[in-house]
Amino acid sequence: MTDTLNEQQRHYNMSCIRSKDTKPEEIVRKYLFSKGMRFRKNDRRYPGHPDVVLPKYKTVVFVNGCFWHRHEGCKYASTPATNRKFWNHKFERNVERDAREQKKLREMGWKVIVVWECELKKAAREETLERLYNEITNGKEE
Repeated sequence: MTDTLNEQQRHYNMSCIRSKDTKPEEIVRKYLFSKGMRFRKNDRRYPGHPDVVLPKYKTVVFVNGCFWHRHEGCKYASTPATNRKFWNHKFERNVERDAREQKKLREMGWKVIVVWECELKKAAREETLERLYNEITNGKEE
């Protein structure tokens, strides 16, 4: 597929992509809050600045975009056709950084949960959020 945007337009579009307070993050946070869970968001004290930190459960949640964090086997984890060397290097660094930071968190005694953007699409959202809640609480109701 040919890119329909010129270089300046593409640069502008990519610069508008937010790194925090994204729609998928908001979906997860609103759900957890509705279940009575209290948390910190994007806490810079922890490696990787997790999207949701639940101190009561010693759990952190990362809400990852499939494109940027390379969700394996996902149709949304495509690689742009132009400048492939740049993109492959960038994606490789992202995946390595994610693994390194999650390892550090686990070594600190935290449970790490990753929710993928595609799992929050309407078709799978409710099941994903229920699974997340059960994984945080270990199936126990508060």
